[in-house]
Amino acid sequence: MIIQELHHIQQRHRYLPEAELRKLAERTGTPLHRLQEVASFFPHFRRSPAPAVEVLVCHDMACHQQGCAGLKRDLEQLLADERSQGVAAVKYASCLGRCDRPVATLINDEPYLGRSAADLGRIVRDTLAGRRPAADTDGGYELHANRPWRIDPYTAGPDYAAVRSFVASFDRQAAIEMLKASDLRGMGGAGVPAHQKWTDVWKAKGDQKYIVCNADESEPGTFKDREILTRHPHLVLEGVILAGLLTGATQGTIYIRHEYAEQIAIMNREIARAASMGACGPNVFGTGRSFPVDVFTSPGGYICGEQSALIEAMEDRRAQPRNKPPQLETNGLYDKPTLVSNVETFAWAPAIMIKGGEWYAAEGSNGCKGRRLFSISGDVARPGVYEVPNGITLREFLVDLAGGVVGGLKAFAPSGPSGGFLPARLPVTSLPRGWDKRAPARLAESVAAAGGTHLDILELQLDLQRFRDLGLAIGAGLVVYNESRDMVAEAVNCCEFFRDESCGKCVPCRLGSQKIVEVGTQLAGNGLNQAALATQQQLVNELTRAMEMTSICGLGMVAAKPLQSVFEFFPADVAAHLRKT
Repeated sequence: MIIQELHHIQQRHRYLPEAELRKLAERTGTPLHRLQEVASFFPHFRRSPAPAVEVLVCHDMACHQQGCAGLKRDLEQLLADERSQGVAAVKYASCLGRCDRPVATLINDEPYLGRSAADLGRIVRDTLAGRRPAADTDGGYELHANRPWRIDPYTAGPDYAAVRSFVASFDRQAAIEMLKASDLRGMGGAGVPAHQKWTDVWKAKGDQKYIVCNADESEPGTFKDREILTRHPHLVLEGVILAGLLTGATQGTIYIRHEYAEQIAIMNREIARAASMGACGPNVFGTGRSFPVDVFTSPGGYICGEQSALIEAMEDRRAQPRNKPPQLETNGLYDKPTLVSNVETFAWAPAIMIKGGEWYAAEGSNGCKGRRLFSISGDVARPGVYEVPNGITLREFLVDLAGGVVGGLKAFAPSGPSGGFLPARLPVTSLPRGWDKRAPARLAESVAAAGGTHLDILELQLDLQRFRDLGLAIGAGLVVYNESRDMVAEAVNCCEFFRDESCGKCVPCRLGSQKIVEVGTQLAGNGLNQAALATQQQLVNELTRAMEMTSICGLGMVAAKPLQSVFEFFPADVAAHLRKT
């Protein structure tokens, strides 16, 4: 596999020497231009020698709030001599998946989280001196969470009881009915019912089928999959095995972003443990059925979170989304039926198979079904990962679990940067017609009691369908902004993320995301007057429509959301940046 071979070369040399690429081309019979084509696409691969120490500073959402720009500037000053000598470099990086401990940094690919510039400078100099300071870990700190989580049905240690029970009967239809009764949805954003995708792959024709767990978690503000992989890897693996046996798949793969080195090691250990028990491998629990599972290390890039782009990367190509149809369930990896689902979706499957679909469905609240995990970060007292019933209100989640807002609630990002920003009081004029007929009575009543003009977002129920009924989007990453935040600057930061992470395949997305950043940057720099603002707003709206209609994947469809939402909901912040002439 080209990408995994490139990983090995870079691990040895810290970049991809031309001579090593030529050796790989000769050894694998791959044209050199194919290796260069792949290597040049992914941000993780370096084509030139790296300095002795490279510091990557995350600059998205929570890290931006926490002052990543000042940290980078101070660190550059501290390391001025080392930088001038070419032995150290300080660069920005897209989200590193540690939004609960900002500012997140990587030093030679090792994480150092929430450190001061002085501390980071000492680590750099120790590294240059041949001393390797201990890195921060995800499993070795006290996570803010409401554990134990109900996602794990095992109290006496994981023994893969759900797989044992399934292989005793191989009653596929009964398992599908449990998933159907649970109403378990995909946790990657689309919310497709799990039973539907599993059935589609089961019924699809093919001599080979594949199960792929998408653990490429790269959306700013989202890190709950990281914690599931760290603390409950057995659930993820067991869910993949269950899906493989049910659908008749021949191979399972857990695709993990390369920045999660700790989680990659944890999952490899769990696969080895499960194989030694007979839970996966050539002869699952003595049934004669084979289902091997491995880990695929992602070469990086937010676009790899899009499932067809992920498949392209696994096939040793640039991670650019595919046109649809066909769907992956019939024509996925190597053009074979493939089930791709999120970490959490797989992780809930064992508990559902052990306790039943009705059990999971009954775990919801306020008329909703099931449970899920959310990441929360930003201006909140206890950033972390919480497992909650679907339908819990934002007030219950934010105040009772996460400790409340530090500095007063100004804005809320319900889906990382993808859903834009909501103000504390949402104008009902922004909601779709008939929202009050679809929304729960208690929400409509609260709006009426407040005068009928605004909705208190703390009354919103954290549930996919409830948000969709209001024309809103909700994901797994919730980010909170307090009254001190300049929402224009925050919007530009989010739009820069989409610009930087665009794969470039769709021309309107490639050019439009850059133009949106230019408009936001001009506004943030006090470069627009009222008349120019109106023109630029119209331009952003036109770009948005074009990108929504022509983009193959969701990135282009949401790239303008942060800036659009600030134009709509935060007029005072916009006005503060306008030129008077």
